[in-house]
Amino acid sequence: MRSSPVALAGSLAVLLAGLPLAAGAQQALPAPAPQGGAAPLNAPQAVPMRDAPSSFAPLARQLLPAVVNISTTQSVQARANRPDAPDMPQAPPGSPFEEFFRDFFNRNRPGGPQGGPEQPQRPRRAQSLGSGFIVDASGIVVTNNHVIDGADEINVILQDNTSIRAELLGTDPRTDIAVLRIKTDKPLHAVQFGDSDGISVGDWVLAIGNPFGLGGTVTAGIVSARGRDIRQGLYDDFIQTDAAINRGNSGGPLFNLDGKVVGINTAIYSPTGGSIGIGFSIPSNLARNIVAQLQDGGKVRRGWLGVNIQQVTDEIAESLGLGGGGRGALVARAQEDGPAAKAGLRNGDVVLKFNGQEVREMRNLPRIVADTPVGRAVPVVVWRDGKEQTLQVTVGELPAEAQQAAATPPKADKPTELSGLGLQVAPISPETRDRFSLRPDQKGVVITDVAADSPAAERELRPGDVIVEVQQERVGTPQEVQQRLEQLRRQNRPTALLLIETAQGQRFVPLRLRGERGSPG
Repeated sequence: MRSSPVALAGSLAVLLAGLPLAAGAQQALPAPAPQGGAAPLNAPQAVPMRDAPSSFAPLARQLLPAVVNISTTQSVQARANRPDAPDMPQAPPGSPFEEFFRDFFNRNRPGGPQGGPEQPQRPRRAQSLGSGFIVDASGIVVTNNHVIDGADEINVILQDNTSIRAELLGTDPRTDIAVLRIKTDKPLHAVQFGDSDGISVGDWVLAIGNPFGLGGTVTAGIVSARGRDIRQGLYDDFIQTDAAINRGNSGGPLFNLDGKVVGINTAIYSPTGGSIGIGFSIPSNLARNIVAQLQDGGKVRRGWLGVNIQQVTDEIAESLGLGGGGRGALVARAQEDGPAAKAGLRNGDVVLKFNGQEVREMRNLPRIVADTPVGRAVPVVVWRDGKEQTLQVTVGELPAEAQQAAATPPKADKPTELSGLGLQVAPISPETRDRFSLRPDQKGVVITDVAADSPAAERELRPGDVIVEVQQERVGTPQEVQQRLEQLRRQNRPTALLLIETAQGQRFVPLRLRGERGSPG
């Protein structure tokens, strides 16, 4: 289980539907009609709730045989000196007990005055527990990668306590999914993946798993939220639930009321290490394709576009004339010879749709691209030059180690002040290349100074950053930067969109334009 605040749960969560209201719970009452009997204008209409089942026992009986416990064993290096030695108790400094404990541990440790010769360290065996579920009666089991990561031996324990050695078919650390195979003469019960896109906030769900090694534990809750990004990876799209998920639940399934798996329980938010009603599950629609690829070939092939992207803020949208506020994914850099660059995507494009799917925000795009079959040509709708354009992109395969463009930090010489922005800039010359360790082929205008409390400082621009573009037009001298900014001011544009290159890559930065020397603007 991952540590607080987000911990890997190692358990199976199943959401249960239709629980009756607890005693004392307040029910929503219809708004009182105004005097005269007229219905209030635009009054929201209450949606009738379907009856809750009197018991979840029939559903639990049906699902329990398909949920398994995962037990792993691995060798870990023993602690120096005595592998089984406890830490020395802590006594108040200067107290008699402090000296007593020190003398006692020194006498009895190996290599101490009476402890005999130093013994070689021997590895010890460590065990951990998790959960999983059978998706194919031939013996295919799904769990979390972190449940079995580093294990020397993996055992799957069925509901009747039969323990079976498992074979690891494949893992996908990016989504924290692993697939195992077991062989047995016993008949196995399997469950199916459901449609995670079909669940809504407020739907009941069930969790079954192995919390704290107890095994066969059923908990119920509702879908608390969808599309959660908990900063665990590029493809975060978690279902949040309040069904109790604890240590040992990782890898277990989250069920809907139809008995279909809609999620794989993976992490919890827990300052204490136990359930506080905030658990996270990998959606089944993300997991299904991953599981199929791991089962068939032991590895996952993901679609790849070859772009560095950033969020479209309201200010960036305003700078680009993109109505509707911040939406889409802004291309900060199309990698050379990548699928996007070959298709004509370029820096400053905003990807609005990919293969017919709307890109509501930046983090949607990597998941949509990753799920697209490698080699497929798909339409991509971008915002460019104030209008939508459609390009055809042939999706590549994500390299095993994604190459990140490395730009070297820049700085400057012969500074020119950019009025109202708090910036001083200089041309790139042999002196500035030397001073700021710029690449030989570096293009643009280097920032030499950033005034405190300026628009540039607010956007975290620093000396050494390079201005590559202003409002999506290349610049090569401080004069070109000034001319472009003055043109934007004459057009009454409130912001200027700068393409900035740093050691971490390229990003677009919107800067509020101020008038000359404090005049309004």
